[in-house]
Amino acid sequence: MADERDRADSDVGMPRWVKVTGIIAAVLVLLFVVLLLTGEHGPDRHSAATSAVAKLVTS
Repeated sequence: MADERDRADSDVGMPRWVKVTGIIAAVLVLLFVVLLLTGEHGPDRHSAATSAVAKLVTS
């Protein structure tokens, strides 16, 4: 009888693959945010190179 109760309790909740996928997604989002906040990566990183190339092409 105790075995039946243990099995019923273990079936409640999210499956393990959902938890693992959520943790991986959260880590990737955190990594992305940290990279953007450090200043070395992000959309503005390439703007200086683009303006330098534009100056070379127009001159």
